[in-house]
Amino acid sequence: MFNKVLIANRGEIAVRIIRACRELGIDTVAVFSEADRNALHTRYADEAYLLGPAPSRESYLRADKIFEVAKKSGADAIHPGYGFLAEREDFSAKCDELGIKFIGPKPSSIAAMGDKGKARATVIKAGVPVVPGTEDVGNMTDDDLLRVAPKIGFPLLIKATAGGGGKGMREVRNIEEMPTLLQSARREAESAFGDGNVYLEKLVEGARHIEFQIMADAHGNVIHLGERECSIQRRHQKLVEESPSPFLDEELRTKMGNVAVKAAQAVDYINAGTIEFLVDKDRNFYFLEMNTRLQVEHPITEMVTGVDIVAEQIRIARGRQLSYTQDQIQFNGHAIECRVNAEDPFSNFMPSTGRITHSILPTGPGVRIDTGVYPGFEITPYYDPMIAKLIVWGETRAQAILRMRRALEEYRIVGVRTNIPFHQTLMDSHRFMGGQFDTRFVEERFSMESAAEKVDEAQAEIAAILATLVAHKETERSTHIVRRNERDASNWKWVGRWERMHR
Repeated sequence: MFNKVLIANRGEIAVRIIRACRELGIDTVAVFSEADRNALHTRYADEAYLLGPAPSRESYLRADKIFEVAKKSGADAIHPGYGFLAEREDFSAKCDELGIKFIGPKPSSIAAMGDKGKARATVIKAGVPVVPGTEDVGNMTDDDLLRVAPKIGFPLLIKATAGGGGKGMREVRNIEEMPTLLQSARREAESAFGDGNVYLEKLVEGARHIEFQIMADAHGNVIHLGERECSIQRRHQKLVEESPSPFLDEELRTKMGNVAVKAAQAVDYINAGTIEFLVDKDRNFYFLEMNTRLQVEHPITEMVTGVDIVAEQIRIARGRQLSYTQDQIQFNGHAIECRVNAEDPFSNFMPSTGRITHSILPTGPGVRIDTGVYPGFEITPYYDPMIAKLIVWGETRAQAILRMRRALEEYRIVGVRTNIPFHQTLMDSHRFMGGQFDTRFVEERFSMESAAEKVDEAQAEIAAILATLVAHKETERSTHIVRRNERDASNWKWVGRWERMHR
């Protein structure tokens, strides 16, 4: 049991965890950097403490400072959210050492599945199919990787063994470009996760990226909450997710769900996690990796199952059994999530920074917004550019798409550029509506040109209206003749005189 939770994260996920704790009657402690001094999660929490300067390596990645705050505040549990320290074995182990409950998996499970190379070796032993790649679980030098790459075959991916979210990932088409890409991937992985180790994996072309949500307790119960379709990506960064996948039939869904449970059981997994697969055109599926943490896209699973995943995480950490058995998990309707980022889709998705001056959030039936910003909040270059997650639910996929269109149209953000026009264009795409896409769809078969034309037409129309209004105003002004009052005083003075005369 515990009574106070420290959230070792920021932004919308910190707000999400605080809300779950509040509903469970648990006090919360927020931590923040100098750049996040006025962030929403610092206002929602019962207590908030400064970690340090804006760069994450000097604040949110400083485990020592987080443990100091935990001791000072009296927090007896830590929820890491996603990113930062969420998949660090040493951080989880230190929590155990200090008697602080880590709301997540055991250190041994993070070690086995959090490191992508070790995860591959572990699931291979359990009989789970994997994408061909390097099977060495240790740190491989650049020379080792260059030597083994031709045996795997091009094209292939360089991937960071720690973390996820596309960080430290590079696509390699030939051996000549590989040395430069290796160094680039290692630098990015070191910056993002504090670990520059990488491994190689065969690039499965034309594949779908489908993941299964896993929940497991300390009493040996393991279930899955169905799948999420995550194939709409750009540069290996997910942009849109939906559940269930329009690609899977019931037979394949059951088979993949059983394999996902088996993979989690192979490492004696506890708490929430995600088993990710690649599915080729012939519906063959391969284990990709396991994320030993809460996922960004968990809300769509909550929408179709009715399970509060964050609250369930906390229950499991308290030693309780899962609230559901596999037979009790029912999938209802369809949910879609759009990640609203501060970036310009008309300028190669360049990041946009600045202060949000105005924001109107969409509401109505089946609409949910998870966000950590508000009017007056400043988007800085130090962290992920995600402003919010827009989630909708519908009885069918078609209804969910229509509802997402409506919600995107209602959403207004002023002060920074956002990728809302991208999402609007995607929702109008016939290929997307028909479920005909893969992980390369956005980069190879999607264009923002039609949206740009619409924006240009809208801007031209607005400019014409403004010009008409200005011309009308000038015309009125030129015909408006102001005559001098015939009286020697204002009307107010005349009224005052009249009142004095009739007293």
